[in-house]
Amino acid sequence: MSRHQGANDKRKNSGRGRGNSKTKTYARGNAPVKPKKVANTSSSNSDLIRLNKYIANSGMCSRREADQHIAMGLVSVNGKVVTEMGYKVSIDDEVKYDGARISPEKKAYVLLNKPKGFATTTSTDKGRTVMDLVANATNSRIKPIGRLGRNSMGLLLFTNDEKIVKKFTNSKNGVPRLFHIELDKNLKLEDLKKIQQGLKIEDKTVTLEEISYIDGSPKKEVGIKIKNTGNTVLRTIFDHLKYDIVKIDCVAIAHLTKKDIPRGNWKILTEQEVNTLKML
Repeated sequence: MSRHQGANDKRKNSGRGRGNSKTKTYARGNAPVKPKKVANTSSSNSDLIRLNKYIANSGMCSRREADQHIAMGLVSVNGKVVTEMGYKVSIDDEVKYDGARISPEKKAYVLLNKPKGFATTTSTDKGRTVMDLVANATNSRIKPIGRLGRNSMGLLLFTNDEKIVKKFTNSKNGVPRLFHIELDKNLKLEDLKKIQQGLKIEDKTVTLEEISYIDGSPKKEVGIKIKNTGNTVLRTIFDHLKYDIVKIDCVAIAHLTKKDIPRGNWKILTEQEVNTLKML
């Protein structure tokens, strides 16, 4: 081999080496790049979902339509308008569409026949609560509407449907609830009539929807219908008239009754029962 030919071969080999090096560099440059993880102080990445999916899961619209709503500035997260495509949220974030809060969970409606000894609260430091009784009813995060005292019994409705909750808490309309009340002594007819007409207690007139004696029962047992979510009004009235309440039992909420729900048990409302509630 001549010196000239050896030099040419060396340059060719060198060129091939440089070409291979460039090819490898090009391949590395086009390899998929994993997205950087974004730190989130409140939730792990596995808990985060895309905002458009969150909205779609609420049943409002499709993901594509959700993207349009987001782009138009109609969606806010924790009080701030979000227009970024691909934005991620956690299930605990407050997401609103056009000012109204939405939830990505399936709507659930659970009716409990509450026994004595359970507090109506979602707090975990109050001993035995009604949440313990409905723990296995649904995976959706339901809450009780209104409350029954720890020693009160009867029907209590749980849901994550804000529209239904608003029906109960509407100060003008509300949803009627029927209570079976037992007093420590017979209710005088004159006191029953006072309650029917409306009592003025501390410069405020306190009224009920209905009150009557219960057929076939002693006069110390009465049926009372109210439309507010609590039952403190009952104690307010009878304390004013010098009666002690021995038992409070909520026996009906609108069209819903305790039929086939033993004390301490619950049931999932049927579609027809839910639709009737919505029409109230």
